[in-house]
Amino acid sequence: MVVAVTDQGPSILTVGQGSALPSGPFELGHRSLQSGLRAWVEEQTGHQLGYIEQLYTFADSDRIGEQRQQRVISISYLALTRAEQAAGPAQRAWRRWYDFFPWEDCRAGIPPMIGEILQPRLLAWADGASNDQVKRERRQRAAAGFGWDGHAWNEELVLQRYEQLYEAGLIEEAMRGPRPGVSLPIPGIAMTADHRRILATGIARLRSKIKYRPVVFELMPPVFTLLQLQRTVEALSGRLLHKPNFRRLIEQQELVEETGETTADTVGRPAKLFRFRHAVLDERVVSGMKLPLSRS
Repeated sequence: MVVAVTDQGPSILTVGQGSALPSGPFELGHRSLQSGLRAWVEEQTGHQLGYIEQLYTFADSDRIGEQRQQRVISISYLALTRAEQAAGPAQRAWRRWYDFFPWEDCRAGIPPMIGEILQPRLLAWADGASNDQVKRERRQRAAAGFGWDGHAWNEELVLQRYEQLYEAGLIEEAMRGPRPGVSLPIPGIAMTADHRRILATGIARLRSKIKYRPVVFELMPPVFTLLQLQRTVEALSGRLLHKPNFRRLIEQQELVEETGETTADTVGRPAKLFRFRHAVLDERVVSGMKLPLSRS
């Protein structure tokens, strides 16, 4: 999962018809898993990876193939890159990650599709359980994951939400193969095999990580305004942030420093340009950015 923040927002690098992540088998010629990963991504996309970290190993036997009986061990990775590097050959494409997970973008409030589409279909699935205990458990999980019945929305529960939609048979990956009488899947672009599950894992990891490590600088241009930094964090988290509190946190944690220059590419007076402090770039171990959520 290679991530950049482009003009379209948080985007991932895809191959083929735009429904697969770069991938390939580990071969004897690869010195290590990471060297094999870098070789496959560069071969398929022409893109050289910088920052990478291992995500998770998937080995479920019911996620691959039409008959759901094929076991493939997938070792997934998260890689971050900058938008100016997000251009290249035609065999790759950058796609908004909210095209795959439209219910995860809450910057304009909870998406209407949650109440209009997901809630009634999840409740119908819950009510179809074989006994009352399972019915209650399903309802509670749905409410906690999707933020209803008094539960707050938790932007980090990306994988849990996807897994419940899969379990309920509401997404296309769960409907592959003959399923007579099953209604159409909910909105959201499907991916090959279990790649959307891997994508959900990566989004959750990144949303969590930006709160305690300054990994967002891997996605930012060398110089930026504080508003650009805030908009990037908002786009990644899918939540609006309280502007004064956000800027106060940035100053308190000493993550950035002024360049002494300004940009006129803003409405009103020129905005100051900042860069991440060299200590942050060198050490990469200081605290990340907390999310002062907007109450509006």
